[in-house]
Amino acid sequence: MWGRNVYDSISKFLQFQLTVNIVAVIVAFTGACITQDSPLKAVQMLWVNLIMATFASLALATEPPTEALLLRKPYGRNKPLISRTMMKNILGHAVYQLTLIFTLLFVGEQ
Repeated sequence: MWGRNVYDSISKFLQFQLTVNIVAVIVAFTGACITQDSPLKAVQMLWVNLIMATFASLALATEPPTEALLLRKPYGRNKPLISRTMMKNILGHAVYQLTLIFTLLFVGEQ
């Protein structure tokens, strides 16, 4: 039960972190190419990573295991840590966040 809970927590943490980092890198790179100045400075990127990693790890590490974890089949040894569904979630949330951020960045003044 504890092993499955740890595996699920790691998967959730990776999904969250990859989404945040993909969005931050794309915003910094695209913003720098278009506006000739990065919307996120280096110190801001460090703070985003520090805050997001700290709060996400605390939230996911304190999730207690439940009996429902034992009802599903265990994952195989060769199963990838980032599944196809997780990749779809990561890309979907990243596109949503990028749309919102670029709308605020480029159209927000009007």
